[in-house]
Amino acid sequence: MTTNVPKTALTLLRAVYRDIFPEVDKALAYWKRKAEQIPDLELRAQALASIDSKRFHCQGGATYALLAAKNQKTAIRFIVAYQTISDYLDNLCDRSTSMDPDDFRLLHESMEDALSPKNEVGNYYELRKEQDDGGYLAELVRTCQQIIEEIPTYSVIKPILLELEAMYADLQVHKHVQLEDRVPRLTAWYEENKWKTPTLAWHEFAAASGSTLGIFCLISYALGGGMSGELARKIYDGYFPYMQGLHILLDYFIDQQEDEQEGDLNFCSFYLNKEQMNLRFHYFIEQTAKHVQILPDRKFHEMVQQGLVALYLGDKKVKQLDDGEEMTKALLKASGVMAKIFHWNIRMYHKRAKI
Repeated sequence: MTTNVPKTALTLLRAVYRDIFPEVDKALAYWKRKAEQIPDLELRAQALASIDSKRFHCQGGATYALLAAKNQKTAIRFIVAYQTISDYLDNLCDRSTSMDPDDFRLLHESMEDALSPKNEVGNYYELRKEQDDGGYLAELVRTCQQIIEEIPTYSVIKPILLELEAMYADLQVHKHVQLEDRVPRLTAWYEENKWKTPTLAWHEFAAASGSTLGIFCLISYALGGGMSGELARKIYDGYFPYMQGLHILLDYFIDQQEDEQEGDLNFCSFYLNKEQMNLRFHYFIEQTAKHVQILPDRKFHEMVQQGLVALYLGDKKVKQLDDGEEMTKALLKASGVMAKIFHWNIRMYHKRAKI
C-alpha cells in the first residue's frame, strides 16, 4: 500500500485541488504553447481543440498521480502527455480529413511507442495528407518514453501496459472507419476477444477497451515503488473490464446528443432501450465496486469509481438529455453517499470556473 494516499473524500478533494490540478494546468499550458506552433493548419486546429475541449480527461486521469508517492509530479507529466496523445489522435480520427484504417493504425503506433522506451519515434502521419506538426507528436511520445525509462520495474508492467494499449488502438481503428464498416468490424473484433469479457456485450467490450485508466494506475504505482507481477495483474483485473467500461460508457452517455448530431458511433445507442441501459450501468457500478476490493489502497479506488460517476454526470451536457436527470439520480444513488458529495463539489467547481 502506498503511504499518504487519500482515504476520505475530504483528503482526496484537498489533494486534487491543491496538488493535482495546478500541475495539470502547467503541463497543459506547455503542450498548448507547443500546439500553437504547429505549422500545418489542420493538425494545429485538432491539437488545440483536443486540449481545449478535453482538459477534464487530463484532470481526472492525473488523480492517479496520488499513488506515485514522491514522484507525483513525474506521474502527472506522464499522464498529461499520454492523455494528450490520446485526445489528439481521437480528434484526428474523428473530426479530421481521413477515413483510412491504415492511417488510424499508424497514428496509434505513437501510443505503443510512448509505452516502449526503446522504440524509435516514427512518421505517424505518413498515410495522411497533413504532415508537418513541428515535432509535436514526437515530443509527446518522447516525454512518455523518458519517464518510463526511469521506472526500475518497467519490465514487470510492460506486458499489461501493451495489452491495454493494443485493445485501445484496435478500438480507435475500428470505430472511426466508414460508417457502414464500423459495426461489422467491431463485432468481428469482439468475437475474437470475447473470451476476455464473457459477461459483456460487444459494445460494452469496446467501451472497456477505450479507457486509459488502467495504464495510469500501473504507471503511477510503478513510479511510487513496490510494483510486482502480482500487483500488476491485480490492477489489470481490478480495472478491466468494469472500471474502464464504466468510465467510457459514462463518457458516451453524456455525448449521446452530440454524437447523434455529428453522425458518430455511440455505444449507448446499442442498448435495446433506456431501461436496459440503466440496468447495465448499475451492473457496471456493482462489478467495479466488487473488483477494486482486490487492490491495495482500496478506499482510493472506490473513490475513483464514485468520482467517475460524479464527474461525468456533473457535466452540463447531461441536462440536454431526455433521461439525464433521472439517470443521474439513479446512478448517484447506486454509487453511494460519496458520489453525491463529489457530484455536488464538481458542480460547484464548474460554477466557480465560469466566474
